[in-house]
Amino acid sequence: QVQLVESGGGLVQAGGSLRLSCAASGRTFSSYHMGWFRQAPGQEREFVATTSWSGYSTYYADSVKGRFTISRDNAKNTVYLQMNSLKPEDTAVYYCAADRMDGRGPQRERAAYDYWGQGTQVTVSS
Repeated sequence: QVQLVESGGGLVQAGGSLRLSCAASGRTFSSYHMGWFRQAPGQEREFVATTSWSGYSTYYADSVKGRFTISRDNAKNTVYLQMNSLKPEDTAVYYCAADRMDGRGPQRERAAYDYWGQGTQVTVSS
């Protein structure tokens, strides 16, 4: 069982930056791939970024590639999402999620993730 708590959301102007954090409970954080997803009002929850258990492999949605960076610190049981050059269309609730791996690499699909945080709101004003 893993409990995830996101923080770092807020209101920022277009072009600004935010850094989201997701703190995980438990001693087996390095046994999970970690992902970030987001959900805007009236829309489906969508993939943003994922990192392998080691942090060596990372993947991004095309819409955020080059602007967002996912990273993790296994000693602190924390995964981060650095968001730069923010746009109004990045406005959403951002969720972190943990994937038990099951012998495969990090995934983009929601269904691959076993545990979810409660989300943190990011609002980008134009």
